[in-house]
Amino acid sequence: MPEIIRRLPSILRGWVTPNLQMFISSREPQLWMISVMIGLCVSIAAILFRLLILNTQFLWLGVASETVASSAKQIHWLWILLAPAVGGLLVGWLLTRFMPARRTYGVADVIEAKAYGGRDIELKSGLGSAVISALSLGFGASSGREGPMVHLGATLATYVTDKFRLPDWGRRTLLACGVASAVSASFNAPIAGVLFAHEVVLGHYAKRAFIPIVISSVMGTIATRLWFGDAAAFSIPAYQITSFLEVPAFALLGVTCGIIAIIFQFSLIATDHVARSIVMPLWLRPAVGGLMIGCIGVFLPEILGVGYEATDMALKNHLALSMLITLIVAKTAATSITLASRFGGGVFSPSLYIGAMTGGAFGLIASRVFPELASSEGLYAILGMGALAGAVIGAPISTAVMVFELTGGYALSLALLLTVSIAIGVNQAIHGRSFFQWQLETRGLRVQDGPHRMMVRNTRVADFMVPLDESDDDVFDPEQDIIPLRADTSLEVAMRQFDDQGSPRLPVIDARDNTKIIGWASQLRALRTYNNALVDMSVEEHR
Repeated sequence: MPEIIRRLPSILRGWVTPNLQMFISSREPQLWMISVMIGLCVSIAAILFRLLILNTQFLWLGVASETVASSAKQIHWLWILLAPAVGGLLVGWLLTRFMPARRTYGVADVIEAKAYGGRDIELKSGLGSAVISALSLGFGASSGREGPMVHLGATLATYVTDKFRLPDWGRRTLLACGVASAVSASFNAPIAGVLFAHEVVLGHYAKRAFIPIVISSVMGTIATRLWFGDAAAFSIPAYQITSFLEVPAFALLGVTCGIIAIIFQFSLIATDHVARSIVMPLWLRPAVGGLMIGCIGVFLPEILGVGYEATDMALKNHLALSMLITLIVAKTAATSITLASRFGGGVFSPSLYIGAMTGGAFGLIASRVFPELASSEGLYAILGMGALAGAVIGAPISTAVMVFELTGGYALSLALLLTVSIAIGVNQAIHGRSFFQWQLETRGLRVQDGPHRMMVRNTRVADFMVPLDESDDDVFDPEQDIIPLRADTSLEVAMRQFDDQGSPRLPVIDARDNTKIIGWASQLRALRTYNNALVDMSVEEHR
């Protein structure tokens, strides 16, 4: 026994030292410190973003609060008609003058940046997109503030990360830190921010990434709670499930929300397609769209802006069945017009809105058919809110948790998980993708194929070829029966060419001179590069 005690320090050193060395060499402590910086920066940006929305709104509505619908009913209808159009002129000018892509950015752009190693997010364009989106929402554009805020968080995270030389996994982790702090700061939902960053952006859960993301999300929440308070976004009565006999109704609500989510996405897709086919100056496009939004808003001011007030009314049973159904159609149309017209904004808040209206309408119908069993329509509104939003963005876990945090309705977990999962299942069965995945597919990027597919498309021949010395003067004869490679050819194409030509080694020619060989690429090195990348991805996803 004394011998064991005497040797205990050396045993502990042999056990602990390798772990500490790996912990330090992987630069995890540095990531923790950087995540604190990111969380604080993003939370300050979130405060400024919301203040810009509210102060822009004050210019024409006279109030700087979420009560857009009730305030709009107190002013002359011409203000409602013209404010989005005037805001559209300003947005159109800003897009033409300051945005090279001629559009604002959102969650899909962050997912794309993650696929390319956490790069390709410029600070100037990111800040410009945030300003344009805030002005869009402030002038009554019918969209959400979460998409622009997520991109702004990713922009600031990338800017901070660029100051350090980090591996790709570290860059991707810090990109997710920016996303988590943006979601938590925007919605006062720290747990949902962490889960959203893993589920939507990273696409995996790993302990090494989890810790800095949690730190950043917590820091993002602290600052915004100090400024705006720590109350839930929606203050609702205490709801409870009346009977477990309602479970079939919850499942049917999930099916209904899945179908409405598909219709909503198809409306966004179709409207965007029609808008692209119309020849019109870019500066005029948001103004025309704003006028159309204003026309709807004159009769239904509940569709203006983010729409939290109308969503809250549905959760509190303050809307009639006819109004709930009308607002489902009107909000779908207004959001489709907003995004197709190049206004800034996201789809999450509109999804919550339409889901609350769908659930509220379902609850009213259920209470009339089975009055002795059906719970309050407010409960169904909460369930519909989570189910439809989850189906649209393709994130069941983070959406369910976000609804808990937004409403405080933790007692509804059984019903909410059921409706969310069924809605997402229906969307996957029919549509096969989330809205963000559809946006990326229009750019030729299929993230649902898995990270290995992205890897073979992003890796270039230049990454594994053996370059020639400047003194070498190899010449390629275009007449010979060999198809050469180029340095920018993807690994996917190169592997196919090795197989098609039955050659283990191919020349790499100069892009400007197809007779000059600049290197040689071997099939063995290509396979080794592929295998090493797969190992790195596995380590990143499990460490």
